[in-house]
Amino acid sequence: MKEMITQLLAHSFNFARKTGFSIRKARSTESHNLGVYRRDYVCYRSGFNQPRKKANVEHPRERKSVRCGCDAKMYLTKEIVDGVAQWYVSQFSNIHNHELLEDDQVRLLPAYRKIQEADQERILLLSKAGFPVNRIVKVLELEKGVQPGQLPFIEKDVRNFVRTCKKTIQENDTLLTEKRENDTLEFLEACKAMAEKDFEFVYDYSTDENGKVENIAWSYGQSVCAYTMFGDVVFFDTAYHSITYGLLLGTWFGMDNHGKPILLGCVLLQDETSRSFAWAFQSFHRFMRGRQPQTIVTDMDTAIIHAVANELPNTKHVICLWHIISKLSSWFTVPLGLHYGDFRSEFEATCFLERIEEFEHQWNHLVTQYELGSDKHMVLLYTYREYWPFCYINNYFLARMVTKEFLKSMSTFLKKILSSQSCLQGFFEEIATAVSIDYQKNDDIQYTYIKTCMPVEEHARSILTPYAFSVLQNELVLSMQYEITDMPDGSYHLRHYKGLDKALVIRAEPIQCSCKAFDYSGILCRHCLRILVLKNCFQLPETYFLPRWRSDSNFYSVDNQNQQTGTDERVQAFHTLSTSLLSESIMTRERFNYVRRELSGLLENVRNMPAIIEAAVLGSLAG
Repeated sequence: MKEMITQLLAHSFNFARKTGFSIRKARSTESHNLGVYRRDYVCYRSGFNQPRKKANVEHPRERKSVRCGCDAKMYLTKEIVDGVAQWYVSQFSNIHNHELLEDDQVRLLPAYRKIQEADQERILLLSKAGFPVNRIVKVLELEKGVQPGQLPFIEKDVRNFVRTCKKTIQENDTLLTEKRENDTLEFLEACKAMAEKDFEFVYDYSTDENGKVENIAWSYGQSVCAYTMFGDVVFFDTAYHSITYGLLLGTWFGMDNHGKPILLGCVLLQDETSRSFAWAFQSFHRFMRGRQPQTIVTDMDTAIIHAVANELPNTKHVICLWHIISKLSSWFTVPLGLHYGDFRSEFEATCFLERIEEFEHQWNHLVTQYELGSDKHMVLLYTYREYWPFCYINNYFLARMVTKEFLKSMSTFLKKILSSQSCLQGFFEEIATAVSIDYQKNDDIQYTYIKTCMPVEEHARSILTPYAFSVLQNELVLSMQYEITDMPDGSYHLRHYKGLDKALVIRAEPIQCSCKAFDYSGILCRHCLRILVLKNCFQLPETYFLPRWRSDSNFYSVDNQNQQTGTDERVQAFHTLSTSLLSESIMTRERFNYVRRELSGLLENVRNMPAIIEAAVLGSLAG
């Protein structure tokens, strides 16, 4: 009999999920002779919530009810036939008075959000290691290889599960604490050994009031050298934890002139407070010889925002918009239901408005239309609006570091490191290996074809890297789709032939566009290129070729040469010294002139010395 009910309910649950709703148990009826002889199951939106007695507070929280009096139902009744109890469906109705949900929405209903046993064990382990709930969700997404918001449960379910099982979580587990301390000391020993092999490797750590290691930060000689050329924009990524102990992994990335990520430094933090992040930024500042980036990009975190403001006061701060958009599904799918798709489209359109007045107007419209005035996520986003909507940051230089492609490449780099490591020392070694390979590789440069036959295109190809040229080339092709109107004040108005863009204003000498693409990417936009072509410009002025996008702005060639001849200790030592000299001398014109004078004299002295080549050196160079 129990198996019969189980099968009936299993079929019912499957039917409800495929149809777009869930069911819940309404009531059971029993008698002395038959026991339970009727069980009622209804749609999750059946009935109406009874008004609760409001708490004696000034602003009681109003909760929206999903119940709307839906009459869809299934009643099971038991009867005795020839002394055998049998269950059958006595009433059934699948008529709903509300819209049914699509598959990506129905999966978020509470009835279908189940945490499997394997996931429960992993959640408990991570919680025991000190992971906060939001980070547990990110780790599970990383380990399962799913996009944010695509787990079969949501953050609220994890929080409730942890709270229910809190008695089983030993936050002060002695063995775990002892193992973490031992592994941390081994990690520091690995840093010390690395510094002895490569005196350009830098690291630092902080201790707590008991003298125990708290936070660790480190960087590599190649990273410091790369920062002198490509440190104008830095992405501080905090999406992942180390596999063990729940330490927050912070990574600083730059972008080279080929559009690829450069690891500039790492930090492991015990917690996510402003104090810890402040220490991390102080360490990074020291590692990079006191040079602050023009712009730093981070996730939306109040502690990080405060730390950046205090430690990098001259740096523009941007919150990555794509990180925000990736969280929309987990934030708003349940409260908005079928309206989520429309909300997301309007939200993204609002993010890219060019004028602050337009953004403010559209934001108020969103909040009102979707009744989100008291939603904590919308309140937080609006509070920090100066850091993420396009209209607030379109004059910050970002070097194309907030594109989906770049974020994906950073994520790929980190996933390779985090997927297989289970101890801190192994984690450190894996990062060192990945960084070394990344700086050594010299990808084949693909030939870039001319598409427009314009002289300006051929000129740009001879100067820019293939990556930067492909971006400019695409803008040049699209520039032909705009009509131009000369204005009395010497400016130009541009309009797309299909009206896809609003009127854009171009001012000449130097050329400036109201879209501000050159300001934040360093590559001319289609609108400016349209004007330059119209003015018979066969070559782009040098001022529009930023050093960071030029093909001759490259530190890989020096490093690759070292890899070929670096088996001799003297060659390795010389390379290290010369790299440091390069990074220090190009900081100011005065330093550069001084180093050039001294090196010229030094070179002359070396040439006048006897040219006796030792066999060991010859062997090293021949290898």
